[in-house]
Amino acid sequence: MNKYRYTGLVIIIIVFSILFVPKIIDRIANDATIESNRSVAAKPLAYIKLNGEAKKVPDFLMLNQDSLLIGNEDFKGKVYLAEFFFTRCPTICPIMNKNMKILDDRFGDREDFGIASFTIDPENDQPHVLKKYAEDYGVKSQNWHFLTDKKSTVYELANSGFSIFAGINPAVAGGFEHQGYFALIDKQGYIRSRVDRFDNPIVYYSGLDREDQQIQGVDMLLEDIELLLKE
Repeated sequence: MNKYRYTGLVIIIIVFSILFVPKIIDRIANDATIESNRSVAAKPLAYIKLNGEAKKVPDFLMLNQDSLLIGNEDFKGKVYLAEFFFTRCPTICPIMNKNMKILDDRFGDREDFGIASFTIDPENDQPHVLKKYAEDYGVKSQNWHFLTDKKSTVYELANSGFSIFAGINPAVAGGFEHQGYFALIDKQGYIRSRVDRFDNPIVYYSGLDREDQQIQGVDMLLEDIELLLKE
């Protein structure tokens, strides 16, 4: 009796091996292929175009926290970030510059990376004020420039040059309102960004911590700065 039982078990095992083992092997092979294809190379960053032409950062020349004149030429050959802020800002600026500091800590020791932080409150934010602000944030990088100029010049650069809104509003905390965006600029001075799932440029990266986003702007920039540094 046991002999027939063992014989039947052997037959079942053989049939199972013939019918299902090849499928299992094939499934494992396919899953491995699918898994390897999930790590797709990142798309090249988009150029921001205006009237069909790639948008470059307009010319500027402003005093930094060390009272040195800094302009486009100082960022030539560098991947850099631009933001608009003010030192007395009680709302979004501390969040923005906390995140900017993360990026500076990662890339600030490179000669081909920089940051331009333009104040929208230049009457208060003179070089010595910007110097203390940078020190308070523990900025050690020589390529993070806090920049000031006439109010009209700064606002022209923000609203027309970058299309990042900045304005005076006594009704809001701090007296100024602005968008908490970071602009990413390549080594040739072109504004660049990653694209969304519809292949449209996101244009600017949020410098804030967004609860509605799984991936924060600073996380995107950690990846995208690396891409531009390799171009």
